[in-house]
Amino acid sequence: MDTVIYNISKILHIEDQNRPYKRGLDLGHFPETEQAWLALKNDKIESWGQGEAPSANETINAQGGMVLPTWVDSHTHLVYAGTREDEFAKRLSGMTYAEIAAQGGGILNSAKKLRAASEEELYESAAARLYELIHLGTGAIEIKSGYGLTPESELKMLRVARKLGEDFPLPVKTTFLGAHAFPENFSNDHAGYLHQIINEMMPEVASQNLADYVDVFCEEGYFSVDDMVQIIEAAQKHKLKTKLHLNQFNTLGSIKKACSADALSVDHLEVMTAEDIKILGQSNTIATLLPGCSLFLEIPYAPAQKLIAENAIIALATDFNPGSAPSGNMNLMVSLASIKMKMTPQQAISAATLNGAAAIELSSELGSIEKGKKANLILTKPLQSASFLPYNFGHHLIKNVFLNGIKQSMPC
Repeated sequence: MDTVIYNISKILHIEDQNRPYKRGLDLGHFPETEQAWLALKNDKIESWGQGEAPSANETINAQGGMVLPTWVDSHTHLVYAGTREDEFAKRLSGMTYAEIAAQGGGILNSAKKLRAASEEELYESAAARLYELIHLGTGAIEIKSGYGLTPESELKMLRVARKLGEDFPLPVKTTFLGAHAFPENFSNDHAGYLHQIINEMMPEVASQNLADYVDVFCEEGYFSVDDMVQIIEAAQKHKLKTKLHLNQFNTLGSIKKACSADALSVDHLEVMTAEDIKILGQSNTIATLLPGCSLFLEIPYAPAQKLIAENAIIALATDFNPGSAPSGNMNLMVSLASIKMKMTPQQAISAATLNGAAAIELSSELGSIEKGKKANLILTKPLQSASFLPYNFGHHLIKNVFLNGIKQSMPC
């Protein structure tokens, strides 16, 4: 099936170098084609150009809209049971995130709800969220476990995430995050829970092929740097790469250890030292920044421009979860990256597309307008500038989303 989209005001993020990511100042290198057409063949991008569009079995009039790659959300906690707006209200009354967690809130609150939910209930709620995210322009996603904290519930979460990947027309990568918090029955036996993660959970996850990656929340009050290193080494034995929660509230020296172990990505990075930034600039580990979490928790934003200046590889993601980042809207993340982290629109869009794809090893298939890549595309409403996307924050600027070259029906 051949399709041509014509009357496009601009095609954004064109690539012809077959590169897996953009690093440093190159993040803002952003080829565009004006007054253009784009040809799709089956589920792939075939060609593009200006002037008269070629004939095709199907033609779509963009009516002055822009075309760009779909967003790639490389860090989410999409599978969960129940929301935590009660904790939101407590924070507005003056309690801190740590104080709420100490009272049984936070991750342990979500774990309690998840254990009580059936696999079918988890799937239905997560599927409804994923459907919404597709129509907000997300064309590939990573989903973590981490709200189970028992072997049974962690496996349950990962089965749901895998099933979403089977049932929906977009790539879904899954991550085992058993090391998200210490469950109540191991509150005084951290070594015991670490043993369970490494010797019970991870072998079962690997044998059932339920995860592409392993994650650790390395933070004061959670998992130490030594804990993280043990989990990384165990993951390597199962041939699983790591994507790690680091430097959200404190700097613990974890960045150096993670990069030395060739972690695929290190995520959050709201609190960074000059040495941390320099290490990432010299590494191929991707720095995934999560501005939605900074907005919601009112914590610092990651130092994007300092990372760019040191030649780091930056991606953007939502951290979508019920406690600290209850939004999966990548359009908002692109706006926050520009408004609060001072990234140019071009840098933000590149970080949310090609570099996001690199953070889940999909940049050979997605993330740029490049011949042979999957036709996962956003067609905007009539627009003339890439800058309008982050500038007009909070507005729905998407007319159509294409996955595998097929236009998705938009909700009313």
